Amino acid sequence: MGETQRRILLQAKGLTKRFPGVVANEDVSLTVHEGEVLALLGENGAGKSTLVKMIYGLYAPDEGVIEIKGEPVRLAGPRDAIRRGIGMVHQHFQLVPVFTVAENVVLGDEPTRWPFVNMRKARAEVARLAEEFGLKVDVDARVEDLPVGTQQRVEILKALYRKADILILDEPTAVLTPQETDDLLRVVQGFADSGVGVVFITHKLREVLVIADTIEVLRGGRQVGTTTPDQTDQAGLAQMMVGRGVLLSVEKAPARPADVVLDVVGLSAKDDLGLPAVRDVTLEVRAGEILGIAGVEGNGQRELVQAITGLRRCTADRVTVRGEDILNRSPRKIHDLGVGHVPEDREADGLVGPYSVADNLVLDRFDEPEFASRGVRKRGAVDALATDLVGRFDIRTPGISTTVQSLSGGNKQKVVIARELAADPVLLIAAQPTRGVDVGSIEFIHSQIVAARDRGAAVLLVSAELDEVLGLSDRIAVMHDGELVATMPAEGADRARIGLLMAGQEA
Repeated sequence: MGETQRRILLQAKGLTKRFPGVVANEDVSLTVHEGEVLALLGENGAGKSTLVKMIYGLYAPDEGVIEIKGEPVRLAGPRDAIRRGIGMVHQHFQLVPVFTVAENVVLGDEPTRWPFVNMRKARAEVARLAEEFGLKVDVDARVEDLPVGTQQRVEILKALYRKADILILDEPTAVLTPQETDDLLRVVQGFADSGVGVVFITHKLREVLVIADTIEVLRGGRQVGTTTPDQTDQAGLAQMMVGRGVLLSVEKAPARPADVVLDVVGLSAKDDLGLPAVRDVTLEVRAGEILGIAGVEGNGQRELVQAITGLRRCTADRVTVRGEDILNRSPRKIHDLGVGHVPEDREADGLVGPYSVADNLVLDRFDEPEFASRGVRKRGAVDALATDLVGRFDIRTPGISTTVQSLSGGNKQKVVIARELAADPVLLIAAQPTRGVDVGSIEFIHSQIVAARDRGAAVLLVSAELDEVLGLSDRIAVMHDGELVATMPAEGADRARIGLLMAGQEA
């Protein structure tokens, strides 16, 4: 279907949205045609989510107009957007775990045979939609028993059941294995082929180039470019997102592993509900190497890191750092043995928001003689260290006395990385080290992790981003359902096989 003959389903013209102290979107426009996949690309904080929340009726724009099928509209809320044919699949699924697939799909819009819900009709309609759009799913299965990728299909079915002809997918691949991601991209292409207009929000460059017809790039709440996969490549998109050239591959020399630093044998731990989360894990990390743990989020990685760093009680035959027993020792004792920890949730475990940048940079060293004497802070020494680290780690802040909570996500992460690496750890445990960070900061953080390895640190990397694990690691361990199911050299590692292992499909 030629571009000129395609009907325009959605137009946003000059949308602006302000919140106290920040302009989230400024004069943003986009057009979605029927049968088109429009990729909305930008880093966390670029304004993508705010934009689609206006289109879905969750926010009212301060300026600008939204037109649906040529008609200007003021959306009163999501129900109004749904009624006009807009469906949205949120990054965090909104499903009732104990309900079946069919019950979740029709919830709030059930067919009735007065005064009862007509579940036979509902089930048949959901099965028909699943068949029509190639969404393989058992309509009678309970949602809590389904893998994440299938739960996402249920969310998509919910939108299609409500007759959406404009479908917004918000970071749809964030929790999927590589195979589930490829399946989803095929399904999305199928929607477009059937005439549905798709808005696909992501920060993953590879996916954009595979699926998009048109690519809109946002940076700092503004539109910085419109392009197509034929006109650009990953490097070009990264430059648009960040505003400068970015090195997308990790440059590192071959590892030179030395003595074992971290030795874990038979570690098991429970989650917050008291259920088994880590099952009999054995691993070792040597000085001068990076061991990357690949896995879909929620398979025990978080609990494993917390157990090793003293944040969670566990059982084990042995957990040592350079031969010293650290099993169930306090986080402080473990840190004092030379363990640096970049936690996956920097807000909860990595920073004290109201404290200054300078104070956050000495959080784990504040009582060392260099920075305090008889309980009195040596302000000059703290400030000197902070000034040095802000420069070395490119932390963009108005000053070292600025509160850390006022920084962007990427700069908060750099504060954590700077603090942990400044202590020259013998073991660095980095959990999701680049989560919510722009492409340029990712490049910098990766280079710092490799530099720590090259200085002789042992590095345990845990990341939900398979590309990050493949790019940084010297060896890769795959975690599924609390177990390490395989360990392999990173050089020549088969991405497809890792994906199968992550899904538990290959032992």
